[in-house]
Amino acid sequence: MADNQDILTQVEINASPLRSISDLDPLIELLGTTRYALLGEASHGTHEYYSWRSSISKRLILEKGFQFIAVEGDWPDCYTINRYIKGYPDSGKSAYEVLYSFSRWPTWMWANREIEELVEWLKEYNQSVPTPRKVGFYGLDVYSLWESMREIITYVKEHDPEMLDTAIDAYLCFEPYQEDVEAYAQSTAFVSKSCEDEVIQLLQEMQQRGQKKRTGEKKEEQFNVEQNALVAKNAEHYYRTMLGGGTQSWNIRDMHMVETLERLVKFHGVNSKGIVWAHNTHVGDARYTDMAEVGMVNVGQLVRQTHRLTEVGIVGFGSYKGTVIAGSRWGAAMQKMNVPPARRESWEEVLHRASAVNKLLFFSDQDAVGEMMAMRGHRAIGVVYNPAHELGNYVPTVLPKRYDAFLYFDRTRALRPIHIEEVTREEVPETYPSAV
Repeated sequence: MADNQDILTQVEINASPLRSISDLDPLIELLGTTRYALLGEASHGTHEYYSWRSSISKRLILEKGFQFIAVEGDWPDCYTINRYIKGYPDSGKSAYEVLYSFSRWPTWMWANREIEELVEWLKEYNQSVPTPRKVGFYGLDVYSLWESMREIITYVKEHDPEMLDTAIDAYLCFEPYQEDVEAYAQSTAFVSKSCEDEVIQLLQEMQQRGQKKRTGEKKEEQFNVEQNALVAKNAEHYYRTMLGGGTQSWNIRDMHMVETLERLVKFHGVNSKGIVWAHNTHVGDARYTDMAEVGMVNVGQLVRQTHRLTEVGIVGFGSYKGTVIAGSRWGAAMQKMNVPPARRESWEEVLHRASAVNKLLFFSDQDAVGEMMAMRGHRAIGVVYNPAHELGNYVPTVLPKRYDAFLYFDRTRALRPIHIEEVTREEVPETYPSAV
């Protein structure tokens, strides 16, 4: 790709400095007119992504009436946060206590100091508003098959014992696999028997019995148990297909996220507005990446296709270099790793070369022309990361089409997990946004 001044000039046309909360004003105005504010991240372990998303979310709640945050996390775990911030009985004494109980790897994604601060802020906010205006916090992901099944059994034992036999039948179907998703997937690959019918039956009965009129916490309890049944059904499908490789399991997962998001919007009522936190690979429209070439879809694409463009705002995040929390392999201990300077001609390197400062970019058809519309590598770090293999962590992307706006940080630092104290003692950098 040619190295010339044109792309750098176009970056400057689209960029403004990002130094403080007030620099977010135009972004808040843009997202404030939407119903779906999708906030990305280029890794699951970067302090700046979490802290600035928190600041954006607080302002959207305070100034624009957004009613919930839905994140790339497990439904049962995130629902404990929801109960805590709404002051439900026996919901925990502190955000730290609630988050410290998160045990599914990677724990650091939500059990971290940045989220602890946000959760306490949400609880304080909810104490200042009437019940109908209390803000919720939910998980969008599909992984929690066994956790969701246990939540269902606990619920029906207390509230709907007539459903207990159906719930236990579904749970017992999975019991031989001892919560080993690979064992279940391998078994269904070679034997025609699966637990698909059992979880479908469970969901259908749960939904039919949930038609009773409920209000307040009881209404949300019913929504919660039905969502756990939906997770069980879609998780069974996800795990049954994951060994086959290809795009099917990815698409099942993102379609579940969108289904959950739409359920949350419906649950919160007419004209409700929600904030989504997920990786750029989920919220950034897949049609403007090489994901589209292999038939992959994602949350950003599906939400844009389902709703008017004015109802959806997608914000990407990225950085040039720094540190990150990740694991060297799936299930490995978390580490603070160095993130090297972005590779040559990637979006992050171009944004650094234009000016080595934090910046906020907006995109319009008028400004995004020429090289700005080229497909360039865009860094994507997952929960598993190896800096030595950095060149493989880039998604070819048309940035102005994938997002409506982009937050760029020239240097970032690692998230602060609550389970390892040694990475929580760093000084907060000047670029950290002050609390709202």
